[in-house]
Amino acid sequence: MWLEILLTFVLGFVIYLFVSRDQEETLPLEHGWWGPGTRPTTEEDESIRPFKVETSDEEIKDLHWRIDKTRLSPPLEDSRFHYGFNSNYLKKIISYWRNEFDWRKQVEILNKYPHFKTKIEGLDIHFIHVKPPQLPAGRTPKPLLMVHGWPGSFYEFYKIIPLLTDPKNHGLSDEHVFEVVCPSIPGYGFSEASSKKGLNSVATARIFYKLMLRLNFQEFYVQGGDWGSLICTNMAQMVPSHVKGLHLNMVFVVRNFFTLTLPLAQHFRRLFGYTERDIELMSPIKEKFFYSLVRESGYMHIQATKPDTVGCALNNSPVGLAAYILEKFSTWTNSEFQNLEDGGLERKFSLDDLLTNIMLYWTTATIVSSQRFYKENLGQGINVHRHERMKAYVPTGFAAFPSELMHTPENLVRFKCPKLLSYSYMPRGGHFAAFEEPELLAKDIRKFVGLVERQ
Repeated sequence: MWLEILLTFVLGFVIYLFVSRDQEETLPLEHGWWGPGTRPTTEEDESIRPFKVETSDEEIKDLHWRIDKTRLSPPLEDSRFHYGFNSNYLKKIISYWRNEFDWRKQVEILNKYPHFKTKIEGLDIHFIHVKPPQLPAGRTPKPLLMVHGWPGSFYEFYKIIPLLTDPKNHGLSDEHVFEVVCPSIPGYGFSEASSKKGLNSVATARIFYKLMLRLNFQEFYVQGGDWGSLICTNMAQMVPSHVKGLHLNMVFVVRNFFTLTLPLAQHFRRLFGYTERDIELMSPIKEKFFYSLVRESGYMHIQATKPDTVGCALNNSPVGLAAYILEKFSTWTNSEFQNLEDGGLERKFSLDDLLTNIMLYWTTATIVSSQRFYKENLGQGINVHRHERMKAYVPTGFAAFPSELMHTPENLVRFKCPKLLSYSYMPRGGHFAAFEEPELLAKDIRKFVGLVERQ
């Protein structure tokens, strides 16, 4: 019986390989207009304007008033984080946020890197642009675009930036010194939200490509996780001659043979190209790929269908917003944290860092527009977009963090990115790689870039 099943899968795999061979096609470089009303007939203002994060007494007073009006429901006994965010631990966060968290101090921290805005396709796009404080003689920095996801922000990269722009002063070699650009996805934080339907990852990739050209970068590296990984992959599919290298810590692969091999992975791992480490990270398969998917994807179904409805509640309650977002920082950092009374949040993050990310959504009132990104990318279904059926033919590096939502083996990454140069099993870390393990991610980026440069 096992032999018959095996032969069936092998035959299916051969047929699949035959019908799925792709040519090195690229996404068309189109144009869009996402601002309000009709597109103006005049040329778009391409100036780059300095921007500064600010706050006010009124903003803080309103926040405190809303926090004071919070109503909490008591959790079930011994429920920990299995029912979502435990309200007993939420009381600690509320107290810290209301009485100890210093938003003005965090604004100063946010402003330690230079911020800018520029108008692209009708939207004010926010980004930080950090240049090296010093360079070895005769060297030029390597431009690197880093893109966040949901429910993160550009702030995720604040601890990794100095490791990339000033490595020598942080215990690393100055062989690779980077000039880092971290934009905010349209509708996230300080980047203006689209007024029209349809702004998806491909449109965002095009906008960020135009941003890099506007900064006079003709060739550059890109790095991303979560939505950032899809945006960066789309950019590689769109303008491969401009993307010198693609580094990811998450990858979206829809069209593949992978899921069919899962039931046999443990018994025939070598036949299907899995390593022992892959099996460890994917086991138990039913739990990791089926039960956990059902348990953890409820938010995605809501945001891919009716994001504005739940957004009304989240945009009105800072504590509700914090619970909704921080629950992801618990479970997506390590799924085992759901078994803890405090969700394990302070094992990897400080409350100041977590609340700063929350404040970037709260003070800009962008939770609704950020959630719409799911509707634009997933609302029409899976495998309906051209980019989902395409590969990315640029040099690629991948960092496989062990506590990522779903492990992606090397054979699957290579299916999507045939020019895979580097695949690393990371020793620790989860979904928010740059935020959790900045040094590990920085070292892997540097290793990958070294391989590209030596080609």
